[in-house]
Amino acid sequence: MTPSITAVGFTLQPKQSEMIESKLKRIAYADDLIVDLLIKVKQDKAYIFDTTINFKWGTSAHVSGDDFDFGAALNKMMDVLDNKIKKEKDKVQGK
Repeated sequence: MTPSITAVGFTLQPKQSEMIESKLKRIAYADDLIVDLLIKVKQDKAYIFDTTINFKWGTSAHVSGDDFDFGAALNKMMDVLDNKIKKEKDKVQGK
């Protein structure tokens, strides 16, 4: 899996990058299932995480999470991302 993190409308601080990297360890079980993980973080009034996941079997999925707090927005996105990966994994293994 190759994560790509892009910040839009602000500069991503090293501490924020570290927070994202540590949260991505939560989905380490899916490293062999994911080709690309594209994370776009926007800051308007709130932080908005838009993430696209490209699976090795050709499927892609889009998840997002937003909050006024960077950490809370990241956690919301990670919860949805984790569930999405588990569902896709179950679908493929169910075939």
